[in-house]
Amino acid sequence: MIETLHEGKFLRLLRDGRWEYVARTNAKGAAFIAAVTDAGELVMVEQYRVPLQAASLELPAGIIGDEAEHADEAFEAAALRELEEETGFRAGKIEHILTGPTAPGMSSELLHFYYASELVRVHAGGGVEGENITVHLVPLAGATEWLLAQMAAGKRCDPRVFVGLWFAARHRAERIV
Repeated sequence: MIETLHEGKFLRLLRDGRWEYVARTNAKGAAFIAAVTDAGELVMVEQYRVPLQAASLELPAGIIGDEAEHADEAFEAAALRELEEETGFRAGKIEHILTGPTAPGMSSELLHFYYASELVRVHAGGGVEGENITVHLVPLAGATEWLLAQMAAGKRCDPRVFVGLWFAARHRAERIV
């Protein structure tokens, strides 16, 4: 039997036997986007994350269905919208890569991972009201070294960025062959 321990505006803390975990109260999952420019740059975002008390380097991403005006939005449409809001890039092509858990030992949330290409810059990015996002265009060649230098300088890096780099390299190799 699942017991609700606490419910806030966005999260619900649950217990099933000895296992405690969180679930979102108002969302269908999260979209993560590995977006690559025609020049071979991974589009990344940087923003301060309160739980980390630090700046975090991440792939563009967002919660799906958490706002009333987007409650019935399809996953792919949410990914495209989040990419454009956060980075200012509109994708001409988007492909679903996989769906899986974000943090399987702590959350029931599923992520929907996309690869976006044929990007066109339509504005500077930065997110919506309340977000303070810095956009980085990091050449795929040398991206790991750039990330490691950023981490050495005190920034946090979401490991999904490295997953995005792997998918980007795979997609670009398939295009070349």
